[in-house]
Amino acid sequence: MAIEQFANRFVCDLVAYEPGKPIEETARELGLNADEIVKLASNENPLGPSPLAQRAMAEASREMHIYPDGGGVRLRTALAERHGLALENVVLGNGSNEIIELLCHCFLNKDAALIAAEHAFVVYKLMATLFGADYVEVPDPGFVHDLDAMAAAVTDKTRLVFVANPNNPTGTLVGQEEIDRFLNKLPEHVIAVFDEAYFEFLEKAPDTVKYVKEGRNVVVMRTFSKAQGLAGLRIGYGLAPAHLAGILQKARQPFNTNEVAQRAALASIADSAHVEATVANNKEGRTLFEKTFAEMGLEFVPSHANFVLVKVGDGDRVFQEMLKQGVIVRAMRGYKLPEWVRISVGTPTENERCLTVLQDLLA
Repeated sequence: MAIEQFANRFVCDLVAYEPGKPIEETARELGLNADEIVKLASNENPLGPSPLAQRAMAEASREMHIYPDGGGVRLRTALAERHGLALENVVLGNGSNEIIELLCHCFLNKDAALIAAEHAFVVYKLMATLFGADYVEVPDPGFVHDLDAMAAAVTDKTRLVFVANPNNPTGTLVGQEEIDRFLNKLPEHVIAVFDEAYFEFLEKAPDTVKYVKEGRNVVVMRTFSKAQGLAGLRIGYGLAPAHLAGILQKARQPFNTNEVAQRAALASIADSAHVEATVANNKEGRTLFEKTFAEMGLEFVPSHANFVLVKVGDGDRVFQEMLKQGVIVRAMRGYKLPEWVRISVGTPTENERCLTVLQDLLA
């Protein structure tokens, strides 16, 4: 008798999340030199971590025989001060993805529902399914969250509404006026979750933290994976009113964030120059991508993040052909966008190589 028949059916039927293809795997499969492969698939920071963070990681490595601070007090205190909040308003996560999971642990079940936009981050759907909740997908005309429609979709079953802002994989943004109107429509049994992984790349960012200060049912998620370049350490956080953050704290695992990650994140907070350099590099690369796509006659979605979504005809084929030449991008079939690929901003050299390969391929 196969053990699979005893597994939860809704888990077996899930399509697992596929991250960007790793460099080492690509090199091994295609016989390429790993040092010559350009990965522009996972919205990573091409400048790497801050030098201050690297020093903090090296120092922390000498104490790996000791458990980390389970409460992450130093990092949470620094984040609270940065956002004008208190320690009890900050929840650390193994990446901001864990904050998503904690929210679902606490508020989703077979009698609950989660609302998200049609082309929002696919993990929202995965989590809703894992917890047996209804997943309500609201159309996003022009790839922009329709917050009025999302508010109209709320029912007595709704517990969580996710707004990725800027959104992944589209890079689109909703502004302060739409957010204010949206929150004023939500009933008290609904939590609005603002996933702001790309917050640092915004020239003018909506203020969602103000709702946390007001004690509203709002969670703001941020990460150190993007602008700070700590994706490999998996460290993120959520900001929430104390009554809500306290519930999330009860659901997390002990020592859910490791000591190296905590110290690197703490050091990153102090290195604003590195974030500024990252943002400047991103703006230059994103502008180049969009200008070149326009010259090539390709449809693309103007982006507020560190990637651009571009329509190339057959996304899977373009992904495979570029992969053979050592350039990794991201096909978008999993987001119901089979004609599109998402390309992350790299260094100027990486960006130029990516565009050369793409132009030759489409020519």
